[in-house]
Amino acid sequence: MDITVTPWSASAAFPLLTTLTLVPLAAMVAILFSRSSKTALHFGFAGASLTLLLSVYLLTVFDSATPGIHLVEQAHFAGLSYRVGVDGTNILFIPLTAVLTLLALIYTLITRHVTDRLFIACLLGYETVLIGAFAALNVMQFWLWCVLELVPVALLTIHAGTGQNRRWVVVQLLQYWVSGLLMTLAGFLLLAFGLIDAAHPLTFDWLTLKQNNAYLHDEVLIFILLLFGFAIRMPLFPFHGWLPVLAEQGTVASAVIFLVGLKLGIYAVIRFILPMVPGVAEQWAGFVVTLGLISIFYGALLALMQINIRRLLAFAVISQTGMLVIGAFCFNENGLEGSLLLSVAYGLAMAGMLFSVGLIYERTRTAYLPRLGGLFDTNGTLALLFLISALSTMVMPGTPGFDAAHLLVEGIIEEDGWLLAIAILIGNVMSAAFLLWAFQRIFMANPKRAKQPYNCAHHPVWKERFITVAICLLLIGTGFYTTPWLNFIDQDAAAIGRQFPMHGAQLPLNPPFSNGEVSQPSDADTKDGQHE
Repeated sequence: MDITVTPWSASAAFPLLTTLTLVPLAAMVAILFSRSSKTALHFGFAGASLTLLLSVYLLTVFDSATPGIHLVEQAHFAGLSYRVGVDGTNILFIPLTAVLTLLALIYTLITRHVTDRLFIACLLGYETVLIGAFAALNVMQFWLWCVLELVPVALLTIHAGTGQNRRWVVVQLLQYWVSGLLMTLAGFLLLAFGLIDAAHPLTFDWLTLKQNNAYLHDEVLIFILLLFGFAIRMPLFPFHGWLPVLAEQGTVASAVIFLVGLKLGIYAVIRFILPMVPGVAEQWAGFVVTLGLISIFYGALLALMQINIRRLLAFAVISQTGMLVIGAFCFNENGLEGSLLLSVAYGLAMAGMLFSVGLIYERTRTAYLPRLGGLFDTNGTLALLFLISALSTMVMPGTPGFDAAHLLVEGIIEEDGWLLAIAILIGNVMSAAFLLWAFQRIFMANPKRAKQPYNCAHHPVWKERFITVAICLLLIGTGFYTTPWLNFIDQDAAAIGRQFPMHGAQLPLNPPFSNGEVSQPSDADTKDGQHE
């Protein structure tokens, strides 16, 4: 099926996506060459602020009414190709990255890393990597960005982590991530080399690969390699072991941006697996849904058992990942829309809880729940931030997660029936249980010590209030008015869903391939002109 491709010159005044990638990169270089921490901080805020403004401009010029790839930029040199673009699957992740990077820098003003140039440079470098990966329309280009992501994550963990075994944590991280990257690389190579013949020269361009995927061989092997590679990245049970240890011993500021990086796994499934090997994805859907269900309940049960709040939030992410994966494998518009919007909502809400926990740590120097308690009176702002973020994660009405979860559950009912939907709702109740229990132990319970080990008299309260107001306004504002955000997603989610005629709610189309045979679009497809 043909995909509408719109160049950047049709709607933007300059190559916007490349500029979005280069601005934080330039700020990172300036920070590394600056001679004072104050100058480095100014460069950091300038780069992050300009990136945020450009991401807002990106939303204004994006044509949400037309499915397809927009703002496409491409170049070819030395046999290599560069192509970037946005559609409904990635358009919201870029502004989310920009918002959380700026808030992470504001958070840094309150911490001991405010004069650390390497720390600030790594935050901007991480922003560059994420924007580049989300915008990439070349599979090898995407893979290289994922490789580069290891650099800021490892540096931030070793240089600014709070644990005693940070190098061991990085070794564990490398073991998992390198395995995932190697599997992903093998899957991408099989995609590209599987199409080589007289009519199809070697290419890693996503558009070319997708439009010719009916000629693929070894689709099952490609699916397995990509699925397991991305499962490590999400992370999905049983590939999750690296996340709790990294969350426990890493730094909160980097973890906030890292939350967006975790969504690369879900995005990659929707971008590279569902369109490329839809037939195999349908065949393996039961296996993937089973892993998703295990992730939901395993993550929730382990979260209830934690005494370290950072590990608790890490297992909460694992539980959430299961729900997102099940939504993606509904193969219908509602499930895909719900999964994408819920990914963004979860990223913002979990960032709010991490900021709250991080600022509590700055005051108490502990993340252990038994050592906390009674913090509401002296830390009301942080309590509000944690509570609003937790309610968003529980998909309460008035938060963006509510409409997203409603769509996701509708998609699950349509595809798998009420039984699976009820199981997911039970998992959400368990999520509410461990988050509200954590809130009660941190802020409401009687303190375990007669003398509190903190003093908030000298902390810059206005910065905390700014972070709290910004995140709460974003959560509540988008929660009460989700229509604009759904408009960004729905056309492309519907186009993906139409590739699965036995599952989607749209008018049926022929799948890209069936039993190795190439299918032709129906007359209705050609007349409608709205398919991918």
